[in-house]
Amino acid sequence: MSTSSLHPHGVFCAALTPLDAELSPDHARFVAHCRYLLSEGCDGIAMLGTTGEANSFSVSERTALLEAVVRDGIAPNRLLPGTGVAALSDTIALTRHALSVGVDTVVMLPPFYYKGVTDDGVYASYSEVVQRLGDARLKIVLYHIPQMSMQPISHALIERLRAAYPTTFVGIKDSSGDFANMTAMVERFPGFSVLTGADPLLLPLLRKGGAGCITATSNLVARDLAHVYRHFGKGDDDADLAAAQARIVKARELVSRFSQMASLKALVAERTGHPGWQRLRPPLESLPASYLKELLANAGANAAAVA
Repeated sequence: MSTSSLHPHGVFCAALTPLDAELSPDHARFVAHCRYLLSEGCDGIAMLGTTGEANSFSVSERTALLEAVVRDGIAPNRLLPGTGVAALSDTIALTRHALSVGVDTVVMLPPFYYKGVTDDGVYASYSEVVQRLGDARLKIVLYHIPQMSMQPISHALIERLRAAYPTTFVGIKDSSGDFANMTAMVERFPGFSVLTGADPLLLPLLRKGGAGCITATSNLVARDLAHVYRHFGKGDDDADLAAAQARIVKARELVSRFSQMASLKALVAERTGHPGWQRLRPPLESLPASYLKELLANAGANAAAVA
């Protein structure tokens, strides 16, 4: 599955962004990571999102990374780049650029700097993007992450956007962790792709009619998430499905003890043998040595437990 159909569905990795010694995106290492994730069973790559440190990068850095990925052979219909930023003009520029390289589906944060913005204001922002681009190819996955953006995406807003632009607003990534909100959207908006941002919720959401996930821990357990996506219809007594779900839960718990992005990067550094993976762009910080030691010890214990 991929974004080539009208409504995205499947397992999409909220991909980490490796940095070079100058703290700029490392294009070659990122492309290699994308290839690894696809080989592990991901249906696509949700690049330049929260986990990818997107809001630490400029418009030019983001467009250059997307160009590198497409140039190096990752199919545009396997990509879900984040294009929503605080400035309307930059959101339009990033989205226009994605379309120009063959990517037709993007994940779009609402404008997030000002607080107390009404649904009318958020609607106006999304509508301006669609109207100014005027491109029938464009498909937008909304991004509901109120704990970070402080700007929730209400059901009334979704209904209004879908009524105005029925072929453009095709889904939502819900990173709130609120399962009731996800299932309510599945029930209220038939044909609308509801994608969870919380790895352990993929299985229960699929069973409620959800479309899949865009998750951070898929940087580590993509194979297990892919297994869950392809076999969720089996009962809880299916040993392979239960084991995959258990590994997903353990991995999510592991990277949630300390800073999630720093933990994920440390574990990818350990898997690849490239210590440069541990770099984050300030203000984010790598794990202190004591935390790193504990993280790796816990990861080792988890691996031993399922061996």
